[in-house]
Amino acid sequence: MNLFKPWYDRVLRWSRHPHAERYLGAMSFAESSFFPIPVDVMLAPMCLADRDRWIRYATIATVFSVLGGLGGYAIGWGMFEAIEPWLRESHYWGDFEVASQWLNDYGVWVVFAMGFSPLPYKVATIAAGVAVINLPGFFIGSLVGRAARFFLVAGLVRLGGDKFESTLSQYVERIGWATVVIIVIAVWFMMRG
Repeated sequence: MNLFKPWYDRVLRWSRHPHAERYLGAMSFAESSFFPIPVDVMLAPMCLADRDRWIRYATIATVFSVLGGLGGYAIGWGMFEAIEPWLRESHYWGDFEVASQWLNDYGVWVVFAMGFSPLPYKVATIAAGVAVINLPGFFIGSLVGRAARFFLVAGLVRLGGDKFESTLSQYVERIGWATVVIIVIAVWFMMRG
């Protein structure tokens, strides 16, 4: 079943669009507070399309992701009652409970970790707002975590070059399904804890 290859091809087309940087910024902002698709699916193809601009693309992703994270924090701080029923019904509720507990136990380190890891950063931003985590600490944790992630992705794509592009295109289905399996296992472990 070819599920990921058509999306990969579509994102590659978007990454070469004249407004690709705007799309990357908008996606980075939205992904940090409510959008379910990770920024990496836009960032990596853009870096493949124009490897000399990898620093610019990683910077755009970082800046708009942190701004979106502040938006997620504001949602958690000021509008949680309005979104709580939806959140409880979504598959993010378990992640939200885990992030809330981790924030109580470890504070802004959780924001950094979830900003860097494949765990849903948007959940950490909303939970941080609900917990009213120290805002400067939240900002710094978000900035460092998101920058580390996006510069790592963009840098690896830049270093990998043509070989990376051909390998990714060849194995995108396997990589996509492996990612789904890893996410399912991670969610299962988090819900047990």
